[in-house]
Amino acid sequence: MPRKGLAARSWMRCAVAAYRAAESDQAARQAEAQSIADSCTHELLGFLLDEEPALWRPRTLSVAGQPLRVVFRDLPNSLYDGPIALVRADEVTIPAVMGERYTSPGYGVSMVGWQAQCHDKPICALDPPDGITRALTAWVEPGQDGVAELVVAGTRKRSEITIGQRSVPLATDFSAAYAALFDRTRINRLAVWNLIGGRQFALRAGLYLLEDYDPAKTPLIMVHGLGRSPMVWARLTNLIDGSPELRARYQVWHIIYPTNTPVLLNRLYLQRMMDRAWRILDPDGTAPAHHDMVLIGHSMGGVISRLMVSNSGNVIWNTVFDVPPDVLRGSPEDIAQIEALFRFRAYPGVTRAIFLASPHLGSPTADSFLGRLALRFVHAHAPELDALRRVAEENRAHENPLLAQDYSRKGLTSISTLRAGQPVSHAAQSLMPVPGVRYYTLAGNLRGSNPPSDGFVPLQSALIPGATSTTIVDSNHKLYLNDEVLAKILEILRQP
Repeated sequence: MPRKGLAARSWMRCAVAAYRAAESDQAARQAEAQSIADSCTHELLGFLLDEEPALWRPRTLSVAGQPLRVVFRDLPNSLYDGPIALVRADEVTIPAVMGERYTSPGYGVSMVGWQAQCHDKPICALDPPDGITRALTAWVEPGQDGVAELVVAGTRKRSEITIGQRSVPLATDFSAAYAALFDRTRINRLAVWNLIGGRQFALRAGLYLLEDYDPAKTPLIMVHGLGRSPMVWARLTNLIDGSPELRARYQVWHIIYPTNTPVLLNRLYLQRMMDRAWRILDPDGTAPAHHDMVLIGHSMGGVISRLMVSNSGNVIWNTVFDVPPDVLRGSPEDIAQIEALFRFRAYPGVTRAIFLASPHLGSPTADSFLGRLALRFVHAHAPELDALRRVAEENRAHENPLLAQDYSRKGLTSISTLRAGQPVSHAAQSLMPVPGVRYYTLAGNLRGSNPPSDGFVPLQSALIPGATSTTIVDSNHKLYLNDEVLAKILEILRQP
């Protein structure tokens, strides 16, 4: 019999014996037994993960002729269907951009479970395209029938187990599951290609949950900026998962949207994503989570987030056409599409918004040499833009001639609509969050910059009146990596 198999059998017997010893009522013996059990289980898992198939199901294995029953217990709902890929959490590298690894000591070995995105249920649409990763814990215990059991359990549903007469917390690695998802994705590269017309990033557009939906926890909806992806939120996401207080209060949702399209179209996309998510998660509209959401946006994502909590009235519509929608010629479908684009109300249920380095009054970069160069390469394609062109062609007498001239010269893209003097952009700048929404602005001011800016967004463009608090730091545009900014966001999130 191979030595590795014999060693694994010894590790299994060791873990069972240590579990029984942990049932002792002597504290010193309990601690020693737990340490031995964890070490033996760690070694056993190393053997099993090398020897067994990549995907795991509940079944009975043979370890050097001795049975070992694999048991799934209290798994997240998202992992119940189909087999699971398992890896020890200590084998998952935490990328530097995420910061430090956050763990909680306890019984067992921290694990990560991965499963491919499903396609057979509505909620599958809210799972990340690169798959579902969840924090799990594994340990070995004696089965009631004498067969040793390798238990693989979720820790969000139940964070402790009963050994003997006491409750024992389970070991958990709160960073490894997100790091494993981070490692699988190519989305940063796709985000850049999207700006110049690539379609794969747009195919991934959507709202995605990073943990199983909890109707009692506040959704923190993160909106990235131009040419970026949700990976910019890696450090903030990790910090929230690493805080017991914030982890218990918030659930992180990431947004992916095509950043080559105009800002108002992206606002409409985000509205549709949130509408679809709530139709799936809370169709009756009764969950506390549905009525207490937080939007956080960086750069263009912050502008989109501000528009999500604002009422447009006729301010933008009147900048485009000089007559109401029912007077325009065109198909009802086309007119309905552009009306949704230019006339909207604050999204119900959003109670707070956090804006990072957001060009609320436009960005001179869009008018600079780099901006003009970008306009030559950035392309946008969308049914709503086609509808706008058709309606505009049929209603030239009612279209704003300055806007028509601007669209003709600059096109309709995210870059062109971030220009401070662009007519629709200028009109949208006047829209402020509705009463009842607390909002916070955070801005960068590079030392020596004149006028003050973060290198891309002028300070005066990033700051808007009425904010609950304003934070200005010595930083470039990447505020999502600034420790002072991240600490301020956590402070805001801890507030009632």
